[in-house]
Amino acid sequence: MALESSSRGLRVLLISFAILMVTALVQAVIVVASGSVALLGDTLHNVADALTAVPLGIAFWVGRRAATRRFTYGYGRAEDLAGIAIVLIIAASAGLAGHEAVKRLIDPQDVRALGWVAAAGLVGFLGNEWVARYRITVGRQIGSAALVADGLHARTDGFTSLAVLLGAGGAALGFPIADPIIGLLITVAICFVLRDAAREIYHRLMDAVDPVLVDRAEQVLSATSGVRRVGSVRLRWVGHALRAEVDIVVDPALSVVAAHTVAVQAEHRLIHELPRLRAATVHADPDGPADADHHAVLSDHR
Repeated sequence: MALESSSRGLRVLLISFAILMVTALVQAVIVVASGSVALLGDTLHNVADALTAVPLGIAFWVGRRAATRRFTYGYGRAEDLAGIAIVLIIAASAGLAGHEAVKRLIDPQDVRALGWVAAAGLVGFLGNEWVARYRITVGRQIGSAALVADGLHARTDGFTSLAVLLGAGGAALGFPIADPIIGLLITVAICFVLRDAAREIYHRLMDAVDPVLVDRAEQVLSATSGVRRVGSVRLRWVGHALRAEVDIVVDPALSVVAAHTVAVQAEHRLIHELPRLRAATVHADPDGPADADHHAVLSDHR
């Protein structure tokens, strides 16, 4: 299943990369002909979005490798490293687009071929929206937060492409300064995308998960036959797969075999009822008095 998910992710990235590069190429030709910095900013943004597929594609490919004695959890974390690269690419596109817009504000120039500039903005929107829907749909199906985030990024790019139409309209009405102003607004929009992407990667690096998943895991464990209480529940993402470590409390009169059976049932239910959960380690503790501490020997090591 993990191999199939990675293969689908790679296919999505390859197709979306091709679509976005064709979109950016069309826009780049019009940038040269028109001199629009708003369109330049949007083109750079689209190129950056296309290039984010490269580190993410490498991560999907590396993540397919089997676990080893050194990398015992496998290589799924490569997606988080790719996320850092994506953040840097977005930051670079924001810096370059902002620089060009400020330079044009200081030294205004007429924008030519306004009809083509408007058409290029529309092409950018259509290309990004198609890619966004494709990435988000498949990302949710395979459980890849990085691919979903990249799809949302593409959708934001689509709306910044529409902003180019405003710049062309302003220039057509006799306000050439509208073009660099729209370029600056696009730069601000890229910065918001940068903030969201950086936050997403930070959460992954810090092993953050949606609290709703923890609540659901506790409900599943509590409903498992033989489980008296639920202890700690820890979840983490490794690539586009979830892993869990949980503690349950069982009847102290159970044999080791019976307690193990309860733990296996709990793991089985978790895997079936938590989306994208691939493995769970379930630790069974015997029930007892409130002041009983079955882990007292470990107290000095906590």
